[in-house]
Amino acid sequence: MIAAPAQLTDAERRAQKVQRLTQELNLSPEQQKQLDTIMAGVQAEYKAIHQSTDPQIDQARQKGRERIRTILTPEQKPKFEDFLRRLDEERKRNASPPGR
Repeated sequence: MIAAPAQLTDAERRAQKVQRLTQELNLSPEQQKQLDTIMAGVQAEYKAIHQSTDPQIDQARQKGRERIRTILTPEQKPKFEDFLRRLDEERKRNASPPGR
């Protein structure tokens, strides 16, 4: 069995992007520092946006699930719940851990 690749921290992802752009654009060391600062700011903005909208997205998701449950037969409901459990587990695995 192949182990899943470890998730990268924000700093590691940012360093990879800076390195790639350095190679593509032949950035100077000063430009690399400036680019890293810019990208760190953008990452912080992304996190703030996610934190403010995640509760709304979760609420919409739950409302949709409740609506789906109303159209299912008693035989379908346990299968749907199992499907949701797997979906939620996958979402948790793919989400960046807090503080990254």
